[in-house]
Amino acid sequence: MTTINTTKIPPFGAITTYRVIHLIEGVANSFSSWSSKRKTYNELNALTARELNDIGISRAEVESFNSGFFRI
Repeated sequence: MTTINTTKIPPFGAITTYRVIHLIEGVANSFSSWSSKRKTYNELNALTARELNDIGISRAEVESFNSGFFRI
């Protein structure tokens, strides 16, 4: 009985191209997330203490949202 090998070797550079595209997607997703968080922080920071209290958030919570990786 004859066996047929159907495993194909990817074309030269295909794996590297995939990794580069995956890296670019990761950077784009990270930037999009950061931008969204930055916009939310800026909008919350523009509210008065009374408006923040109405939605159940304190000024300290808004400031803690800006800590760590999310520095503006």
